[in-house]
Order: sequence, then C-alpha cells, then structure tokens
Amino acid sequence: MDTAPDDAIARVREICLALPGATERCSHGSASFFAGKQFVSIDDHHHGAEHLAFWCPAPPGAQEALVARDPARFFRPPYVGHRGWVGVRIDDDPDWDEAELLIRDAYRQIAPKRLLAQLDAGTGATTTGADSADSAPDRIARTT
Repeated sequence: MDTAPDDAIARVREICLALPGATERCSHGSASFFAGKQFVSIDDHHHGAEHLAFWCPAPPGAQEALVARDPARFFRPPYVGHRGWVGVRIDDDPDWDEAELLIRDAYRQIAPKRLLAQLDAGTGATTTGADSADSAPDRIARTT
C-alpha cells in the first residue's frame, strides 16, 4: 500500500523533532533535520528520484547491508552515499519502527554529547515507538 507523501513526511518530521535539540530547516530545497549537523534530509523527488525517501548517515557497514538486504527499499543516495548515508523509501508501506531506528542511529552519529546525554536520560525527547536500546545494525544482523 502506498503511503501518502504528506503523511510520510509528517511521520519522519515527528520522529526527528522528538529527538533532543532537533530542528527543521530547508537545505538544498528539501526539508532537513539538524542537531548541530544534518542528520536527515527528505528527498521529495527534487533530485529527480521516482520515489519519496529520506536520507541519513548510517553506521559503518549498515548502508551496504541494508541495500543488499532490500534494494527496493534502501539505496545509496546521490551526493552523500559515498560518505555512508543510506536512502530509505517511505512511499510504499514503510516499516516505521525500522525507519525510527535508522533516524535515531543517524542522530547519535552527529548530535553533540550534551544532546546524547539528554536522549540517554530520556529528557528533552520522546520516543515514537522504537526501542531505544535497539539499533539498526543490531536489527540488520538479526534479519540477515
């Protein structure tokens, strides 16, 4: 089942802005989320993509594992893919628990220590469903 673009973007926004200190602003023509540095960018077809997706930095090895496991859902995005970022399609019945894990992992890679301390203490943020003790690499290992 296809997910309505506005609903999918709203869901990514909800996940991102629930993280301590996260902000949204336009970057390169797309909605993007920052906690000091950028940790998520929405690709809403403006790069010529035929799908709606978000891009985020992935832990070492995760991009390759995700793309190998499900190339219809995950891809190496242009411009940032060579730096380990992964593209995640959100237009075709996405797994929102997995999307949240990937977003939280991306946030953990770029957020300052003071924001990570707030995240770990459960202050300044709310989770939207994913288990904070889990991570995308752990989940990838269990599914491959």
